[in-house]
Amino acid sequence: MGFHALKGLAIRQRQRLRSSEMAFIVLALVAGLAAGWLTNLQAFLAHGLQRLFYGIGTNRLSALGEIHNHWRLLALPLGGLLLVGMAHLLRRRRRAPIDVVEANALHSGRIPFVDNLVISAQTILSNGAGASVGLEAAYAQMGGGVASVLGQWFKLRRSDMRTLVGAGAGAAVGAAFGAPLAGAFYAFEIVIGTYTPAAIAPVVAAALGAAFVTRALGVEPYLIATAADRTLTTGHYFIYTLLGLACALVGIAMMRLVTFAEQQMSRVGGRVSRWKPVIGGFLLIPLAIVTPQTLSAGHGAMHLNIAMQPALQFLVTILVLKVLASAISISFGFRGGLFFASLFIGSLVGLIFAALASMAGIALDINDAALVGMSALAVSVVGGPMTLAMLMLETTRDFSLMGVVLTASLVSSALTRETFGYSFSTWRLHVRGSIIRSPRDIGWMLALTAGRIMRKDWTSAPAALSIEDFRARVPLGSTSKAILLDEDGHYAGIVTTASAYNPELSPGTEVGTLATLTGNTLSPVTDIRAMLKAFDLAVADELAVVDGVGNVVGVVTERHARRRYFEEIEASQRELFGEN
Repeated sequence: MGFHALKGLAIRQRQRLRSSEMAFIVLALVAGLAAGWLTNLQAFLAHGLQRLFYGIGTNRLSALGEIHNHWRLLALPLGGLLLVGMAHLLRRRRRAPIDVVEANALHSGRIPFVDNLVISAQTILSNGAGASVGLEAAYAQMGGGVASVLGQWFKLRRSDMRTLVGAGAGAAVGAAFGAPLAGAFYAFEIVIGTYTPAAIAPVVAAALGAAFVTRALGVEPYLIATAADRTLTTGHYFIYTLLGLACALVGIAMMRLVTFAEQQMSRVGGRVSRWKPVIGGFLLIPLAIVTPQTLSAGHGAMHLNIAMQPALQFLVTILVLKVLASAISISFGFRGGLFFASLFIGSLVGLIFAALASMAGIALDINDAALVGMSALAVSVVGGPMTLAMLMLETTRDFSLMGVVLTASLVSSALTRETFGYSFSTWRLHVRGSIIRSPRDIGWMLALTAGRIMRKDWTSAPAALSIEDFRARVPLGSTSKAILLDEDGHYAGIVTTASAYNPELSPGTEVGTLATLTGNTLSPVTDIRAMLKAFDLAVADELAVVDGVGNVVGVVTERHARRRYFEEIEASQRELFGEN
C-alpha cells in the first residue's frame, strides 16, 4: 500500500472517528490503556530512584523508622541540583509547561508533548529524591498528554478533545489506586469540570482500561482495612461534619502557607533563585532526620500510623513537620502535587481528631476517623468530593462508611469554596496571573477578542475641525457617532452626531471639545469578559479599538459584544451535551 493510500485511509478513519460515538469510546479505551501503563512505569522509576538513593527494599520510604545513614539524605539537595540542571537545559523556553487542568480550561485540551515529558521528569525526580510531593502530577499529565496527542492526530472537535484529555488524566489517577470509579470522577470533577451524558462512556472506558493494566501488571491495589461491623448513628454524622470543617481549615492554611512561601522565594533574585531546589533539599534534611514520614508523599507512613496508633503528641508533631515539608518542597522548586500528600495529612488530622474526641469521652473508630480525614482534607486541596468518596469506597470496599465520608467531604468542599474559592492547582494558576477558577472551558472567551468582532466601517473626523466643518462632513442622520482623531491621526475620543448639531453651539467651536470616552478604549486582544466589563465601567454603548500606538483599528458596540457572548455560550453548551 502506497503512501497516498495510507494517507487516504488515515483521513477516512479520522472522519469516521469524528462521527462515530463507538469509535470515540474505543479511542478513549486506547488512551486509558496507555495511561495505565505510563502510570505504573512512572511509579516504578520514582520508587527505583528512592531505592537507589536510600537503599530501601520493598518498604515505603516514608514508613521507615529512621534514616540510619544520614548521609543518604544528601539525595534531597542532589535531586534539587539535578532539577537546577534540567532548568538550565530548558532555559530557552519562554513559558511554563501547560498542565492538564490549564489545557482543558484554556487551550481546548491541546498540550505540547514536550510539556508532558518535562513535568513528568521533574515530578519523578522530585519524588524519587524524597521531596514531600506526590506523583499524581506526573500521572495525570502523562495520561492526559498522551490522550491529547491522540486527539490532535485525529483532529478531534474541541469538546471531544477536552473529554479525551480528561479521560486520560482520570484513568492515570485511577490506575495509581486500582480504583476506576475514582479515576472517572477525577476526570469529571478535576479535569473536565462537569458531568455530561456524552462523556460518561469514554471516560469510564478509559478508567477501566487503565485499572486493567494495573491489575495485569500484578500491582497490589491500594487497600485500607476498616471496621466493617461498626454502627454509624446520626451523632457520628454530626461529629464527622466537625472533622470535615477542621480538615477544610487545615487545607486552606496549608495552601496559604505554600503560596506565602512561594511568594517569599520569588522575591529572592539573582543567582540564589536559581539554586532554590538545592537550598530546599538542605532544609528538608533536618525534618527527615526527625522522622522519615516527612519524605515522599507519605503512603507508607499513613498505613503505619493507622496500624500503630501513636500518641497524640507524636501525631501533632508529624502533622506540623509534614505541612512544613510540603511547603518547602513546592516553594523551593520541587515538582509535584499535594493530592497524595493531602491524603496522608488528612489521615493525621483524622487520627488527632479521634484522640481529642476520646479525651472528651466520645469514642470514634481510629480507622474511620483517618479515612474521613483523608477524604475531607484531600477534597479541600484538590476539589472533587465524589472522587474521594469513590476512592474510599473502592480502596476500603466498605459501603457503610460512604455516608459519613461524603458528608464530611461535601462540608469541607463547601467551606473551602466559600472562604477560599480555589483548588490548589487552580489557585497556583491564579497566583501566576491566570483567570481560571476551575477546569471548565473558558478558552473560547480568550479567543473571542475585540479584534475578531470589531467592525471597520466607522466614521472619523479630525478633533480640530470646527462645528461648521464637521456638520458639512458628517450630515445629520448619516451616523450616530464619529471617531475623533488628533493631529497625528491618533484616537482623541468619540462624539455623538446629535451633540454636534446642537443649535446653541458656536459654528467656530472645535468639535474636539465635545469628545467623550477619551480615556476608554479597547485593545485588539481584549477578551470578551474584559470588553463587557469595560462597557459597564465606561457606561458606553460603543468603544473604539485602538492599537499599541494609538491608531484606531475598529469599533465594537456593546449590543454586538453581548450578542456574540451569548452565541458562544450557547455553542459551548451544545458542545458540552454533544449536540453539535
